[in-house]
Amino acid sequence: LISGGSMITQKLTTLLKVAETKNYSKAAEELNLTQPAISMHIKQLEEELNTKIFRRKNHNVELTPEGAIVVKYAIRVKNIYSNLLQSLKDEQLNIKRLTIGLTPSAESSIISRILAKYSLEKDNLHITIISDTIKNLYNKIKNFEIDVAFVDGKILDDHLNYILLDTDSLVLAVANNNPLSKKKIISLDELKQEKLILRSESSGTTELFENQLKSFGESIDNFEVMMEIDNIAMIKDLVRNNYGVSILAKSTCLRDIEKNHFKIVSIENLSMIRELNIVYHKDFSHIDILSEIVDLYQESKKLSI
Repeated sequence: LISGGSMITQKLTTLLKVAETKNYSKAAEELNLTQPAISMHIKQLEEELNTKIFRRKNHNVELTPEGAIVVKYAIRVKNIYSNLLQSLKDEQLNIKRLTIGLTPSAESSIISRILAKYSLEKDNLHITIISDTIKNLYNKIKNFEIDVAFVDGKILDDHLNYILLDTDSLVLAVANNNPLSKKKIISLDELKQEKLILRSESSGTTELFENQLKSFGESIDNFEVMMEIDNIAMIKDLVRNNYGVSILAKSTCLRDIEKNHFKIVSIENLSMIRELNIVYHKDFSHIDILSEIVDLYQESKKLSI
């Protein structure tokens, strides 16, 4: 099994490298193989699958429609096999390993502290945390690159399960010396006079904000967006120093409010409520770990850690 599997993953590694570089010679160079070896691996895969994976395009190659399907599943097969080897090794060492993805908003909330606290309580648990956009995290779960994701919002997918961890709201963060900081609620017309620092378009935060604007016949184009940044700490620093205002999750601002770094205000007529969900593949087997993390989150939230 291990020998055959190793040969399979070798061919899949070749396939994925050719798909990435679009060139047999470059793939051979990066994998430290000969070009005939690369050609042989691709030919063997095409014969096994009875399909053409690549076609020539000038001096390079490109995926056929069937080849794109092969690559999609090759990523999953390669990751599953790597996970198999790691799981067997972990079983012998009595270790549980968990790779968790966080959206930037979730990363900036108490989630990272909850996971660190939980990891400290479990001697045999190793947690790896990565941060990415919600769409990329969903793909990583489906490709078996990560086990679980904590995401703001939800993208429905039949292959995945969800646990609602919490609800949150979006607010406007403004500097202490910004005149808006004296108000509890502002209008959209007042917001149009401000320089906006937003998360990227792919973020759940910006998507929710834009959808709310559309429901009132407004467009983001009617506002002065001066910057788009995915680093929340950087956004907070710019807001604090009054370079602009930003739409942020209230949960990510709580400590800043306590330390009087900046103020938050509501926007008239916009009900920007969102969910914080735990997302995992239906094949995920450690539901007990998720239950314990949920319990710890709820307990910690009550204690306002």
